[in-house]
Amino acid sequence: MIKRLFLSVVVASLLFSCGNNDGKPILSQSVGNINNVKVIVSKDQWQGAIGDALRDVLADPVYGLPREEPKFSIDQIPPEAFSGFLLKNRIYLKIKPADSASLTIVKDPYARPQTGIIVTGRSQTQIANLIIDNEERIVTAFKEQELVANQSRIKKALKKTDSLQKVFGVKLNFPNAYRYAEQKPDFFWMRKELKRSGNMNITVYEVPLEAIDKDTLTIKNIIRMRDSIGGKKIPVDDGRFITERAFSPYLQETEIDGKLAYETKGTWEVDGRYMAGPFVNYAVRDEKNGRYLILEGFIFSPSQDQRDNMFELESILKSARLR
Repeated sequence: MIKRLFLSVVVASLLFSCGNNDGKPILSQSVGNINNVKVIVSKDQWQGAIGDALRDVLADPVYGLPREEPKFSIDQIPPEAFSGFLLKNRIYLKIKPADSASLTIVKDPYARPQTGIIVTGRSQTQIANLIIDNEERIVTAFKEQELVANQSRIKKALKKTDSLQKVFGVKLNFPNAYRYAEQKPDFFWMRKELKRSGNMNITVYEVPLEAIDKDTLTIKNIIRMRDSIGGKKIPVDDGRFITERAFSPYLQETEIDGKLAYETKGTWEVDGRYMAGPFVNYAVRDEKNGRYLILEGFIFSPSQDQRDNMFELESILKSARLR
């Protein structure tokens, strides 16, 4: 009797350990390379209008990179193969035939964290149109998931930022792989060397509110600001570190730590030399301290793909918390 009772308790404990407090099963950790999406679609659909729509949305080139790279790397998987380990991929999009057209975003159906998008419809044309019409929603859902995943990876081995917090009143999560190239009262520069060649860089400084707010030409003011400070603070041989003159950077409003921020993406160059690369700049409006806090990431790596490295820099800069 005692043995039976003991066995029942053990079995119940094991069953309970396989679920959470709500009685639902505990999900395993999701997997997948950053910005790699599994697309569950039949071969005929992939080679037809649906595949064309998916490539237009997911493989659209990333703005600001020196050579074309897609927003996402895509792996096409036939529906019958979407099982087992493949169910754990962090981001996926699945096409399902149905009588009605719909696009649904699901969270953590098979693993955690995970974002899946289910697109249904009666015909290839109907599904393809639905994908095109919801491009921004699809890309945003996947990018938000990848940002969280990237920031979680970064937190596993953080660099100490006490001096950065003391000087600029900002906490920034970046990995130990970065070193301090410069620490001055008005300018911080962190750098990470890449394995093959080149480097990734983060700069932090501040400017008065009027440096950007003095008129309505925000992008012009930001370019003038970064060319002035970057040209002085980033040492290069026989030239100046400036914003590329041939193309205007992309500007949009966003938020960092609940504060208005201008996000500027474009290409930097060295005036007079054949050197260039992508940059992302966040001008965070900090009214409490009467300033814009400037957070910038840029890469010099002409022989390598740069999409995921730029996404790492974005993930770091968006982790900023101001005091």
